[in-house]
Amino acid sequence: MEFTQALLNAQSIDGTVRKHAEESLLHFQEQNLPGFLVSLSVELASEDKPVDSRKLAGLILKNALDAKDENRKHELAQRWLSLDSAAKAQVKACLLQTISSLVLEARSTATQVVAKIAGIELPQKQWPELIGSLLSNIHQVPAHVKQATLETLGYLCEEVSHEVVDKDQVDKILTAVVLGMNSSERNNDVRLAATRALYNALGFAQANFSNDMEREYIMRVVCETTMSPEVKIRQAAFECLVSIAAMYYAKLSPYIQEIYNITTKIVRADQEPVALQAIEFWSTICDEEIDILENNEGDIPCFYFIKQNLPALIPLLLETLLKQEEDQDLDEGAWNIAMAGGTCLGLVASTTGDDIVPLVMPFIEENITKPDWRQREAATYAFGSILEGPSPEKLVPLINHALPFMLSALEKDPNNHVRDTTAWTLGRMFEFLHSSIVGTAIINEGNAQQIITVLLQSMKDVPNVAEKACGALYSLAQGYEDVGLTSPITPFFQEIVQALLTVTHREDAMESRLRTSAYEAMNEVVRCSTDETAPLVLQLVAVIMMELHKCLEAQNLSSDEREKQSELIGLLCGSLQVIIQKLGSSEPTKYVFLQYADQIMGLFIRVFACRNATTHEEAMLAIGALAYAIGPDFVKYLPEFYQFLEADLQNFEEYQVCAVTVGVVSDICRALEDKILPYCDGIMTQLLKNLSSGNLHRSVKPPLFSCIGDIALAIGDNFNKYLTYAMKTLQNAAEVSAHTSGLDSEMEEYINSLRNGILEAYSGIFQGFKNSSKTEFLIPYAPHILQFLDSIYMEKDKDAVVTKTAIRVLGDLTDTLGSNVGSLIQQNSSCTEFLNNCLISDDHMIKESAEWVKSALNRAISV
Repeated sequence: MEFTQALLNAQSIDGTVRKHAEESLLHFQEQNLPGFLVSLSVELASEDKPVDSRKLAGLILKNALDAKDENRKHELAQRWLSLDSAAKAQVKACLLQTISSLVLEARSTATQVVAKIAGIELPQKQWPELIGSLLSNIHQVPAHVKQATLETLGYLCEEVSHEVVDKDQVDKILTAVVLGMNSSERNNDVRLAATRALYNALGFAQANFSNDMEREYIMRVVCETTMSPEVKIRQAAFECLVSIAAMYYAKLSPYIQEIYNITTKIVRADQEPVALQAIEFWSTICDEEIDILENNEGDIPCFYFIKQNLPALIPLLLETLLKQEEDQDLDEGAWNIAMAGGTCLGLVASTTGDDIVPLVMPFIEENITKPDWRQREAATYAFGSILEGPSPEKLVPLINHALPFMLSALEKDPNNHVRDTTAWTLGRMFEFLHSSIVGTAIINEGNAQQIITVLLQSMKDVPNVAEKACGALYSLAQGYEDVGLTSPITPFFQEIVQALLTVTHREDAMESRLRTSAYEAMNEVVRCSTDETAPLVLQLVAVIMMELHKCLEAQNLSSDEREKQSELIGLLCGSLQVIIQKLGSSEPTKYVFLQYADQIMGLFIRVFACRNATTHEEAMLAIGALAYAIGPDFVKYLPEFYQFLEADLQNFEEYQVCAVTVGVVSDICRALEDKILPYCDGIMTQLLKNLSSGNLHRSVKPPLFSCIGDIALAIGDNFNKYLTYAMKTLQNAAEVSAHTSGLDSEMEEYINSLRNGILEAYSGIFQGFKNSSKTEFLIPYAPHILQFLDSIYMEKDKDAVVTKTAIRVLGDLTDTLGSNVGSLIQQNSSCTEFLNNCLISDDHMIKESAEWVKSALNRAISV
């Protein structure tokens, strides 16, 4: 089949024609990949070809270079790099030619594909002429070429790390981009492409923002661009300002007043997409200042931009609260000026604390009783927004005064929006100012009954209001988590649970997350209940089991009904998990509860017939709780349960299920101890297979290592048969995690969790072998483990958790191997330095562990 025709047929509405064309294209790709990619690029570049075939050619080409999955993305990059250089050169030449195409769809696709190839090749020092070639296009007369080139540069900056592009080229890119934004540029498409390109290029501009003159020029152009007549250009310019606030907060002082003046006009008078970004600028400033004040590491000083602008900023934000939309409460994804303003107001409260209260209270007092629902809702929203940040001393008197009014509004206000926001505000009152940490109680025996009565009544309201009432009840229960023997809500336990169960059966319970919120609230009421209500929690077991049984019995369901059924099964398993944990935490209730264990486990086994990731996760978590509660006797369920455990350990695609299952293996090991031994061959084989796989999501790897430690701890020196394989895997991972530098914060966090998992595995192995006749098998591994501990000690980016686990491993190593490693540790200067630092740590757990290590080391040396 002719190539163009095949591309057109692949988009046919006729299924047979489409399938034949797709098979033909796939065959071509598999037989001759370089030829296939060249054909795609030629199709994309050919001006005489149909737009539809060119678009699809570009899309297939892009998908041949990139994927969302990191492992697949890496595979595609390696595949491209291994291609014949002549074919690659031809593809790239066609793409650069397409950037000048008169057809928007073709050149737009080409800009993205060029950037994808740049993302693969530039880090390998290939295609060095690309940036120069693109920059030469900037001086082209046709505006569409300029626009496409700027778009390409923007995408390139998104794909490539700033370390890959040298300073001279970065300067040239920024110059070209900022010139394209300038008001002297008459073509709006060019200005928009340039402004969007700057957004992506800001990460490259550290040196430029450190140079006063260059920064001044960039900021002037960005601020001017916020005043463009075109909405999309103004929006893009504000997105740049938001990004600058996040990246270059410390450089903003000279511009903050001008930005305030610009944002004020925009928030008050501009179109919503632009106004939202203007509000987002101040939210971002809040985020930066909160981060600086909380971490207080002194790298960047806090300039208190929010505090300085508070008297002017608060009235501006309060005005936004009056711009509600009629149906915003019914749309879960709604986002508008009023919501953005309220979110920003909340961040301002977190940033400035008590200072915000006197500036907001007059607005609340003036509007809370107005006849116009918008004013009542805005006043309530303002009050709810400032409840996190100011001190309890400042807020508690206001809440005590407002609480009766709020309860009355929740019951009687005629407007749905007002009741919705009132229930949300009550939830925030209970979340932030109702706990054992806050000295002054806002809930007592005098008002507890009224609060509960009103909340239970509101659960009969429309779904969005009922959902917020469930949320408020959740926070109310949570406040009594550490209350001890009794709490003011104990007398209402049965009434609350019954009301919540009634909510879960409402016909409209699927709207506004109502059913989920009702179960979450019930779980929290159970979790935070006192011993007094234990008999009622026991009664609840049978109720939830019956609900789950009914759910599992349902037949002949449509796909929509099946999806709802799966969600409900997950919620019921979640409730049973909480009940198991609650009743299993004290001997008397555990003894009575265990009469249900066989039936509950039978139900959980049936849940695995559902092909749904969430239900599997929830059932697994509940089984982990059950194993912990039952202890060694849980072994009787393993013959039937093991097949599901193994299947979910192999579930790489739904990796969250795999991660949860790994955690459950750990729970079962702790419960069964050496009774897990008959199943260890299968489990260890699968765990080691998972660790060596490149297809499993990286987030599962740390718990996999921890799980190996739990197995070793459970079976003691029986672990010896797996020792060689386990230690080799641990050594390889330790080496990978030791050689890291210049990581972003997300990768840094992952590496720390990986190190912690490896350390927990070592700890479990050493503790498992302690006092065994087989400890000699561990001695050869000691030098490597000490080397790993050295590398951790030398790392600046290790976190406190890793430090705690590392010092514990040093102790376990010393305690188990004694005189065999005593001198080795003593001669290791960085290990002794690490120990000495831990001995003077401010963290008492680190210090305590270090003292234990020191005494173990003294014993080892003295032998």
